[in-house]
Amino acid sequence: QVQVVESGGGLVQAGGSLRLSCAASGSPFSINAMGWYRQAPGKQRELVATRTNGGNTVYADSVKGRFTVSRDNANYTVYLQMNTLKPEDTAVYYCNVHISFATISGVHSYWGQGTQVTVSS
Repeated sequence: QVQVVESGGGLVQAGGSLRLSCAASGSPFSINAMGWYRQAPGKQRELVATRTNGGNTVYADSVKGRFTVSRDNANYTVYLQMNTLKPEDTAVYYCNVHISFATISGVHSYWGQGTQVTVSS
């Protein structure tokens, strides 16, 4: 069993900053990639940023230059530093982890419960 737990959301004024954290724990596993998605009311869930084991990163165009994804591989943790926040960044942010198990083939995707980020204008 794998648990994915996010923290760090909240309410912030436009131009402010927040840092989200996400930790994976549970059965012995290897992590292939960790990242963040978000879903605003009435919209589909979208990619925000991901980071692979090799350090490759992908960012949504809307957050490039403002958000930074980083990882603590030893502790199975991923962070999202969000600067210069805008009202349109308001959403529920979800952590996503791609995991491999020694005894089960394939790469498996796990999601956290989500954390609310609200940016006021």
